[in-house]
Amino acid sequence: MPLSLSFASPLYDRIVPLATGEVQPTGVSLNYVEVQHPRDVFDRMKQNGEFDSSEMSSSEYIRQVAAGDKSFVAIPVFPLRVFRHGFIAVNTQRIKQAADLAGKRIGVQVYGMTAAVWIRGLLQDEYGVDLSTITWVEGRFDRAGSHGDSKASLSSGGKEKEKEKEKIQATIVANTSTKSLNQLLIDGEIDATIGAELPDALYDESPACAHIQRLFPDHKTAEQAYYRATGIFPIMHLVVMRRAVYEAHPWAATSLYQALARSKHLAQRRLEMPGMLRVMIPWVHDALEETRAVMGDDYWPYGVEANRTTLEALTRYLWEQGLTERLVGVDELFAPIQEKPFWESI
Repeated sequence: MPLSLSFASPLYDRIVPLATGEVQPTGVSLNYVEVQHPRDVFDRMKQNGEFDSSEMSSSEYIRQVAAGDKSFVAIPVFPLRVFRHGFIAVNTQRIKQAADLAGKRIGVQVYGMTAAVWIRGLLQDEYGVDLSTITWVEGRFDRAGSHGDSKASLSSGGKEKEKEKEKIQATIVANTSTKSLNQLLIDGEIDATIGAELPDALYDESPACAHIQRLFPDHKTAEQAYYRATGIFPIMHLVVMRRAVYEAHPWAATSLYQALARSKHLAQRRLEMPGMLRVMIPWVHDALEETRAVMGDDYWPYGVEANRTTLEALTRYLWEQGLTERLVGVDELFAPIQEKPFWESI
């Protein structure tokens, strides 16, 4: 009898063949649970262990491992990856180049979120920005207040959060004003924003917002140059299994990995079909040709070795930014699995 397992994530294109049942993990009867937003998946998994396996924030998982929390074990599948040069908005009256960010006030949704970790890392490594000189203002883009209820938020939450802030040695404050981060940026009360979103002011064509622009207006070119120089395609999320499930059925980690890898491969093959558009982007095939020219045929790789450089950068950034007390080794994050290359036999 197959093992019954649940897996939760948003319905990304790379997940669709698994979600529809076209791809089945060997020896597993999989119950795919579609959740609209990744944050909901993370919270339901971390607070209640609601699923046997799920998508998970990379930074939150690595921080758990560093702290000795063995609730989960990861498999090297990366449902969400995003280059982040394009997610830095600035007041151009004050910020002309990356170096100008030193000593400034920068808004961020949540200091510890993976997107912010990557952005700070690339600002430090690629542009020499001294992160210790910056005041980080945690808040929301859409309204006043901060994400004080988030596990990754550090600007509020009592004595434990204060201890964590002291360890980080960064100046992190909550947005206690009556304005959103978007409005603070417009009004000049912060100098920039970073994170997983962009402020509405960036898209507002009124004169009041003319001074709000991306730090890298041609961010795609900057991101392609970054990839060519570093080999890094930033990983936002990975996949975890509950430790109890893994220890009872260690073979299931390989089964789930192989199924997710095959699902991704099928999605990629279909996306690249020249005779039809699977997404509502007229020039998607031109974008695919450009992507392959920069990143090669497997532009969304799974597996540890294919992603070691990216993963080592992320674990280092978390350590350097004070979010982990030690430098976590990449190999201690993942269950040992057999990475069977399905796409060679399909």
